[in-house]
Amino acid sequence: MLQLDIPGFAALALAHLVLDFNGTLALDGRLRDGVAPRLQALADTLALHVVTGDTHGTARDQLRGLPVTLTVLGPDHQAEAKREHLRRLGPRGCAAIGNGRNDRLMLGEAALGIAVTGPEGTASEALHAAHLFVPDLLAALDLLAHPRRLVASLRG
Repeated sequence: MLQLDIPGFAALALAHLVLDFNGTLALDGRLRDGVAPRLQALADTLALHVVTGDTHGTARDQLRGLPVTLTVLGPDHQAEAKREHLRRLGPRGCAAIGNGRNDRLMLGEAALGIAVTGPEGTASEALHAAHLFVPDLLAALDLLAHPRRLVASLRG
């Protein structure tokens, strides 16, 4: 569990991290460099969930051996399905990271929603729904590994 009191924002007690795959953890269906060791380290603190439409059909292979629970969604209503996954876990105990339009509902409902960008860009809806925007996934994962960094950006 990750606990952090951010004055003027929230007292966070996070047990779960919900992540998008394509455009967030992966580019063109391949896990980005530096992601695997960060996920390994975060798994000591948070239960890791990857919820994806799996555009390239590679998520299962790319995540093999990593401490994540993978949920592959059907092509319709992905934004709602990601939000429902978050709700089953309990949004107050969840952080979420994503970049796509289909991530907007989970980013907005999570106790901590982090939008990231990369070569695929970031949907404006995801950006506006998130509590925080960072320049890339590795920076987002590092914020959770070093949570005092969140205080500087989110305090009231």
